[in-house]
Amino acid sequence: MATTFDRLILEPRRTDDTRDRPRSTRSPENEATQSPSLVLLVLLAAAGIVIYAVFLLNPGNRGDFLPYVLVMLAETILITHALLAMWTVLSAAWNPRGFTFHHSQERLYDLAEIIRDGAEDEPWRWQIYLEDRPVTVDVFITTYGEDLETIRRTVSAALHIQGRHNTWVLDDGRSDDVRDLAAELGARYVRRLSSGGAKAGNINHAMSLAKGEYFAVFDADFVPLPAFLHETLPFFATADVAFVQTPQTYGNYDNVISRGAGYMQAVFYRYVQPGRNRFNAAFCVGTNVIYRRAAVDAIGGIYTDSKSEDVWTSLMLHERGWRTVYIPTTLAVGDTPETVEAYTKQQLRWATGGFEIMLTHNPLSRKRNLTMDQRIQYFVTATHYLTGIAPLLLLLVPPLEIYFDLSPMNLTMTPATWAMYYAGFYVMQILLAFYTLGSFRWEVLLLASVSFPIYVRALVNAVLRREQAWHVTGRKGAYRSPFAFMQPQVLVFQFLLITTAVAAWKTYSSGVFTLALAWNATNTLILGGFIVTAWREGRRGRAEARARERALATHDQAAADLADDAALLELEQAGTGTPSSAPR
Repeated sequence: MATTFDRLILEPRRTDDTRDRPRSTRSPENEATQSPSLVLLVLLAAAGIVIYAVFLLNPGNRGDFLPYVLVMLAETILITHALLAMWTVLSAAWNPRGFTFHHSQERLYDLAEIIRDGAEDEPWRWQIYLEDRPVTVDVFITTYGEDLETIRRTVSAALHIQGRHNTWVLDDGRSDDVRDLAAELGARYVRRLSSGGAKAGNINHAMSLAKGEYFAVFDADFVPLPAFLHETLPFFATADVAFVQTPQTYGNYDNVISRGAGYMQAVFYRYVQPGRNRFNAAFCVGTNVIYRRAAVDAIGGIYTDSKSEDVWTSLMLHERGWRTVYIPTTLAVGDTPETVEAYTKQQLRWATGGFEIMLTHNPLSRKRNLTMDQRIQYFVTATHYLTGIAPLLLLLVPPLEIYFDLSPMNLTMTPATWAMYYAGFYVMQILLAFYTLGSFRWEVLLLASVSFPIYVRALVNAVLRREQAWHVTGRKGAYRSPFAFMQPQVLVFQFLLITTAVAAWKTYSSGVFTLALAWNATNTLILGGFIVTAWREGRRGRAEARARERALATHDQAAADLADDAALLELEQAGTGTPSSAPR
């Protein structure tokens, strides 16, 4: 099998060919976005959205005021974001790799120098060159209480990234075990006295010590692949590139929560972020990213006044005129939330950051030094989590009809007519999701439907300027019941269950089946599915906690037995006059 060094020698340099040949502007990872089938589906879905919007706005279809307003508000949010997302997806075929990238990538290393140093089989020792000049790179691994084995995997992989670099462990957990692990593996270790600024403050503190021209950032649970620098650094041959972002790819699709959380982000990383390249609006997601230090220094460091420091830092850089690049190439593999607690804390942190931008730094304001495309893209980012509140508004509509006979639409309209227009929007959205994800992912529908309490709380936090505590997504700790983080969902489920029973009784009494019953029963089943998921997680967590307690008790008993044996031996030796250090 050919080694990395062998490929450097054997593969021809394409940019040395000066013949005038047309070069493809398509990105090899984005073949799916260039598919005629996807384009057709997107256009049909967009048409369905427009038709549904016209139907809702038709005065002749208007029903009672309160439910109609709830439906219009929720659907306006969902329709606006769906149309803007489709517009972005249709732009995703653009390839950020140009001649400058390929020319620089083919000249990243000095082959003669590698041979002279005897480093053919040690690519992490290869000096990296940009524009025939050696460059320095730091790799930062941010930690805050993750388990040692997780940190070990990431640090070990980071040390062996292709291209000479310094690996730093930035330990905000201030753990002596992490310090010893870094020393054992050969990484540099940084511990600061306070945790001000959370992760952003941790990185800024490290920047005061590390002096590399470029620095990469990885969360402790994201294991980088060897080719990370090889695939990202060549973009910096263009002087206005501030950072290069790569996707968050997950390897732990083990349960309903992890699959739902992972698949929810898959469409964003496969289709939306690549589309944002065309508008120079691709933003950082906090890990698997490499920065140009001069760009970050120009804005005063990583943004520290929000727990969504990644998006805010991106916004500051774009306002200063810097360019950003996203490539959908998997260059690190990590963990998505596996528990209700981890998912809740992650979404709360992200949503609070988005709402902070919406309320305090409106991208549409004339004060912002952004292009119109960038304004629109950041407006989508800032208001994205409103789509998570929309299901709450729609949940309230069927009970209004069941208890108060208030209907959102004209009662003379048949359920079939309503269903036809409704399907034009929602069925096409499901078909589009089915195509982009490879199949229907019911876990995504589940989490999207039940996460509204998280986003309502995030909006309240942003409005009231409440400080949001920092939580690490993959942090392991003592068992905590998932129901401690989902009381609103439990209360809403109970309400919907009672409402469904009332609607079923009214249907039995009148003999008239209503759309409200079907709608409310569907919502009840979805929330019930989440309750069952949490119950299973709780049962599994309790079993694991009991197993840990038994193992700890066994360990403590064994230690106590050894201590007793040692004490008895000392007494026996004292009785016979045998020195305790004598050979036995």
